[in-house]
Amino acid sequence: MSGAQDSLEIKFRLIDGSDIGPKSFPAATSVATLKENILSQWPKDKENGPKTVKDVKIISAGKILENNRTVAECRSPLYDVPGGVTTMHVLVSQPPQEKEKKVADDPTINKCVCVIL
Repeated sequence: MSGAQDSLEIKFRLIDGSDIGPKSFPAATSVATLKENILSQWPKDKENGPKTVKDVKIISAGKILENNRTVAECRSPLYDVPGGVTTMHVLVSQPPQEKEKKVADDPTINKCVCVIL
């Protein structure tokens, strides 16, 4: 039974409903390592894939997981069934749109200026 407690079977659900996994991870695995695994297994035919680990957010039991936490710390006793597969949701941060960048570089935007007479 201790072998089942030392690892967790996880599948990652992408925004379009497709899955990566399931795969077994040791309880000591960090969330950052999970994100690296997602990056390496990301389907090549999908558009708007993550470019770096910072672009990936993992949600489990309604909480966004922090990179420095481990799988064991993120376990939810309500949702984790021994021998079952835990589903974690994956979100990808998109780069800022071109329109937003142009607005920031536009010199005609009103700027606040203080003048003391």
